[in-house]
Amino acid sequence: LWIHQLQLTLADFITEIHDTHHPLGSGLYYHQQKAAAKRRTREFLDSRMPKFLRYFDRVIDNGGGKWLGGRTPSYADLSLAQVIAGLHFAFPQSTVAALRSHRHLSKLHDAVFSRPRIRAYVDSGRRVAFNNDDVFRRYPELGD
Repeated sequence: LWIHQLQLTLADFITEIHDTHHPLGSGLYYHQQKAAAKRRTREFLDSRMPKFLRYFDRVIDNGGGKWLGGRTPSYADLSLAQVIAGLHFAFPQSTVAALRSHRHLSKLHDAVFSRPRIRAYVDSGRRVAFNNDDVFRRYPELGD
């Protein structure tokens, strides 16, 4: 249940990431809500992203291991690693800066993506690259 709770918190985090480029609603195109997206992204990068990163870093630290649940990886660790990778795509400068003070998260990301079968999948070319038609979008005009 604990891992499921963490996964649900990651789902909340992903919703907030999505809302940086669609703050007024998914029914509108990004270009129709650019001004609101700039404001939402600033709030996200200044307040919301650091809050979530602190939380997950503290969970790992309190567990005494390198994984969210302690000594073994779970589906929540895979999800968190993907979220970190997506943040690197969408907000590269802010993500690098934020992860400097959250070393557990960088280590988790690296540990997940260095697992042999995951590495093979990433290297296979079957993994869809991050792009501006998905949850993690890179819009330089949003300020990162």
